[in-house]
Amino acid sequence: MLYYFVIVIHIIASLVLILVILMQAGRGSGLSEMFGANSTQTIFGTSASNFLMKATAVCAVLFIFTCMTLAVLSSNRSRSLMESSRALSTEPVNNEKEPVSAQPE
Repeated sequence: MLYYFVIVIHIIASLVLILVILMQAGRGSGLSEMFGANSTQTIFGTSASNFLMKATAVCAVLFIFTCMTLAVLSSNRSRSLMESSRALSTEPVNNEKEPVSAQPE
């Protein structure tokens, strides 16, 4: 249950991180240029660059934290698919059918 919760948080953090990075005005003005000049300033006010920088830092820390958590949780879940298939193949199989004797009538 915790594993799936962390996966959902990880996906949300990565999508928000992508959007926040694209909203920042860089050399090419990022995604903000697509919507018109200074659209990030009209959406977030005059402190748009401050907000976007802080949001990027928070999302990046959350992304790294969920990456590390998922790595630890997945290492505890199971070791390998090959180990589980070996365990299944070493179990004795009792599917032997009794031989049918052919008796003449």
